[in-house]
Amino acid sequence: MKIVLDRVAKGAHNAALPPATVSFQTGEVTLARAETEQRPSVLGLIASGRMRPDAGTVTIDGATDYSAMRKRIALIDAPDVCEPAADVTVAGIVAEELMFAGRASNPLAVNRRLGELGASEWARFAIGNVPPTVRIKLLAELALMRKGVDGLVITSPDRHGGDPNEWWELARGLAARDIAVLVVAGDASAAAIAASTMITRLGETAANRTFDEDPGRDDTDELPDLIVAPALEQRADRAATADRADRADTPERADSAKRAEEAE
Repeated sequence: MKIVLDRVAKGAHNAALPPATVSFQTGEVTLARAETEQRPSVLGLIASGRMRPDAGTVTIDGATDYSAMRKRIALIDAPDVCEPAADVTVAGIVAEELMFAGRASNPLAVNRRLGELGASEWARFAIGNVPPTVRIKLLAELALMRKGVDGLVITSPDRHGGDPNEWWELARGLAARDIAVLVVAGDASAAAIAASTMITRLGETAANRTFDEDPGRDDTDELPDLIVAPALEQRADRAATADRADRADTPERADSAKRAEEAE
């Protein structure tokens, strides 16, 4: 499944959502940036087929089919749209989602499902008081119980605080299960995730570089300063040693050595 939003916009003078182009597909997680209080939810609604844009196009596998999008894509935790009330208990939310999925929703079934999700300890907590990553995992996993759902749009997870890299890793894990995942978040979270990703890639590149591909090439310009600097110091030491050796062969040095021998 591939969803493509091409220059979609919403509202008078595009106030609700300025033109945005986003795509996400099965087996991948995509991060879309949206600022202000309203825009993340508007983008989430459009990306899940629950709102039509005033401009631009929305397609699923190359066709315009909002009904198919609504059946296959779950909208997760969108502010003022489908976020659970902050005072509802985790157990209550699980019972409700089990009922929507057509499954048994009695206390025994609720406890079993919480155990499967590793969230039993949070059963009696209000959803507004659980850690951000626990909240997102719980809501995403419950949505995936619904028949035919193979796509998720997670909206504004950064508003709950915490480290954005934690819920980003969670989203990556969901995508690895052949789920199409779109996360809508703010610029600060996008920057933090980009920085972490870059550091990881640099570490992987350094770890994989185990031999010199071209021994005859001078690689000093490609190395960090902390590595180049000692190399340059070693070159300077070698040059000074050679200079002292050259001076030892001069006539003055030879005469001095001869006088030393005669004195002995």
